[in-house]
Amino acid sequence: MGLILNIETSTEVCSVALARDGIVINQRENQSGQNHSKLLTLYIKELLDESKIISNQLNAVAVSGGPGSYTGLRIGVSVAKGICYALQLPLIAISSLESMAKSVILNLEKYSVQTTSHFIMCPMIDARRMEVYTAFYNHDGEIMRNIQADIIDHQSYLEFLDKGTVLFFGNGAKKCREIISHPNAIFIENVITSASHMAPVSQRYFNLSKFADVAYYEPYYLKDFVATIPVKNIF
Repeated sequence: MGLILNIETSTEVCSVALARDGIVINQRENQSGQNHSKLLTLYIKELLDESKIISNQLNAVAVSGGPGSYTGLRIGVSVAKGICYALQLPLIAISSLESMAKSVILNLEKYSVQTTSHFIMCPMIDARRMEVYTAFYNHDGEIMRNIQADIIDHQSYLEFLDKGTVLFFGNGAKKCREIISHPNAIFIENVITSASHMAPVSQRYFNLSKFADVAYYEPYYLKDFVATIPVKNIF
């Protein structure tokens, strides 16, 4: 059994979900943009209060560990580690791509996916321009190709597409629809990074005692942070 607080801040979505034994019992979510620093701790408090859960009743905290937004990941991981330090709870780190893939596996009918039992999943997170963060998973959710930052062109992923159906989804898949035109490519709409998607994965990690080191854990940024200076503030 496990009562787990799940935190997802790897993209523009700020999402928190409370799950018991892998089933979401309450959640808060905002998709309007990078408001994580304002909303995250507020959402956690509201979630616990509304669910009548005292923080020391939690068994673990799970957090999206990337890839994704540098700032978003820093905020989510910092809050998660702070809670774990304060309450002496284990920290669970989950790939944002893995949780999206797991959600699609469990909800093929919801996403109106009609395919054979054998397909490949390609969750994508936007990395700006024509670049995406992605990995490949089989129909059982097992990883087939590790996380990479890919620049998309007409030849992308032919080694998978030529062999069978590939499901593309996530906020990075939107810009790939016009470029990846292979007949075996299926694009699924409205699959976002969400703390609710993390629940079955975080419970499995909890059961396996697959915990991150609270003191030393860092998100998987994949690329170095590049600071930019707004044009209006140059002078």
